[in-house]
Amino acid sequence: MIKKPYVFSTIKLAGFSILIITLMLLPADFFDTGTPICLFTRLSGYSCYGCGMTRAIMHLLHFNFSTAWNFNKLSFIVFPLLVYVFGSWFFKELKLIRSN
Repeated sequence: MIKKPYVFSTIKLAGFSILIITLMLLPADFFDTGTPICLFTRLSGYSCYGCGMTRAIMHLLHFNFSTAWNFNKLSFIVFPLLVYVFGSWFFKELKLIRSN
């Protein structure tokens, strides 16, 4: 039986690509409503540094910078880091697929 190690990498890249495309197709305010699920907020009643990060990242994906700033100012640091980390991972997996 011949094993193809790049099949799993292909599935991961396809899933990640579908996720990014889905997030881009959803409206920017898709996650804006609802109660926060942050454990710190639920226990203390205060917002933590991560509160609003998902909503801010979603607005950054849609280039709504002022809304993202209002949700979480740290998203302007976290978002480029996420792009770098996931971009590095994506191209590493793509290189693995192309080498086989």
